[in-house]
Amino acid sequence: MKRPLGAQISHMLKDRGVDVIFGIPGVHNQEMYRGIEEAGITHVLARHEQGAGFMADGYARATGKPGVAYVITGPGLCNIMTPMGQAYTDSVPLLVMSSCLDETQAVHGQLHQMKDQLGAAETVTDWSRQANSAQTAYGLVERAFEEFELSRPRPKHIQVPIAQLEADADPAPFPNQPALRTKVLPPDIAPVMSLLNIARRPLFILGGGARSNLWRQILTELGAACFTTFAGRGMAGQGYALDFGAMLTRPGSAEVIGSADLVVAVGTELGEVDLWRDNLGHSAHLVRVDLDPRVLSDHHRAGVKLQADGESFAHALWGAIDKVKPATGWTPEEITDARRRWRAEVDAERPGIVPVLDALRDAMPADTMIYSDMTQIAYAGKEVWDMAYPYHWHHPTGFGTLGYGLPAGIGGAVARRGKPTAVIAGDYGFHYTMMELGVAVELGLSLPIILWDNGKLKEIEDSMVRGQIAPNAVIAHNPDFCKLAEAFGALSAAPTSLAEMQTAVRAAFDAPVPTLIRITPDIV
Repeated sequence: MKRPLGAQISHMLKDRGVDVIFGIPGVHNQEMYRGIEEAGITHVLARHEQGAGFMADGYARATGKPGVAYVITGPGLCNIMTPMGQAYTDSVPLLVMSSCLDETQAVHGQLHQMKDQLGAAETVTDWSRQANSAQTAYGLVERAFEEFELSRPRPKHIQVPIAQLEADADPAPFPNQPALRTKVLPPDIAPVMSLLNIARRPLFILGGGARSNLWRQILTELGAACFTTFAGRGMAGQGYALDFGAMLTRPGSAEVIGSADLVVAVGTELGEVDLWRDNLGHSAHLVRVDLDPRVLSDHHRAGVKLQADGESFAHALWGAIDKVKPATGWTPEEITDARRRWRAEVDAERPGIVPVLDALRDAMPADTMIYSDMTQIAYAGKEVWDMAYPYHWHHPTGFGTLGYGLPAGIGGAVARRGKPTAVIAGDYGFHYTMMELGVAVELGLSLPIILWDNGKLKEIEDSMVRGQIAPNAVIAHNPDFCKLAEAFGALSAAPTSLAEMQTAVRAAFDAPVPTLIRITPDIV
């Protein structure tokens, strides 16, 4: 039956597997809300469009499905651009649907008018397009979902003029059979197999795009060592004897990589935020496997390049692994020694944080999914906290946005009802999106929020000191965070010992509302 286009779009999204939409309604996009309940979609009302975008990001990272957000013209779109930028750098499938004005060239002074809304969104997305008809809107939605499956997942923005949202339209076409991604075949990996056959110290670097549950078996059969990027943590499982962990940013990792006689990097950009140095450190053959051709042609200059997804490559490798002799060049002792040394470095750089992290890890179920913000406790945790499962610690790695942790954790908790989810945030970053606590209370989320309160922008203060700059503008007045949480209807705790902190964390997973657990450096 014919309905206004705004309603038809919600029905189309439901037909393509969307069950939750995050957003804020307004007079310009209210037609998009006409069909949400009728289509059987849950809507989560954020307190700010930035929160809505991060919630959709957190939901996408937890489920692997696209996160969807509805926002209004102008300021709504501008407010969600930061989450779109984060999703772009971290390869998160995010679809933002917005309204737009019908005419901006001949008419001026309109509500929410901006010079170039489409172009603004283009700067932080894979693409930004306007749909001036129902058929164009349907085609763009279809294209977005196809590309989420076939290529590197990145945010898309579709805007629809208000008059088009209000106009009656025929239903969207029934979903097509999804396109199939090209798979790696045995002949494609022949050069890699040849190199593995002669390597005595093969080293794999597994990034967020490695996506396979076969890596532990593959590494074991090959006798290969591995590093993971921060996004690839847990890919080798917990306790693999030849796993160097997420320690690529340690300066000594370059020497280790230089000692390998073959390096295979799967699903990782090997960018600045992965290494914090210009060069990987390798002197041997480098194999790159990635969906993005720009990664394959970067300055690391790989000798063997495969444009493929990590899962397909892993399956092909596993199918041919019986043709490779296991390597014997690595020993568990050298990995253990390196990891012990690097852990000590982390502890020395940020004194007192590692014991807190150890206690937190022991208090959380192994399958807890963690969402962290830009804060020193998270920076240290990404290096020293071994993950039992992949894709269970999410951090705003590339764009590096403050305020990510809480709303993204809410999106993850919405996706993982009945499974443990937690947030780790710093006091300053918490200010950016702390109003989203109201959403977590409304939804009745059993969400521990670990708030590291050192009363300042400590990472920036330390950086200023290293740069011989007198620390300036690094201290802001904090509220009583526990009273603030209680004002929202959440629970709170202010433990004074690690044991008290562990008790509070364990209780928070069973609470009927979120629990803010404020800890300070004095806790150790």
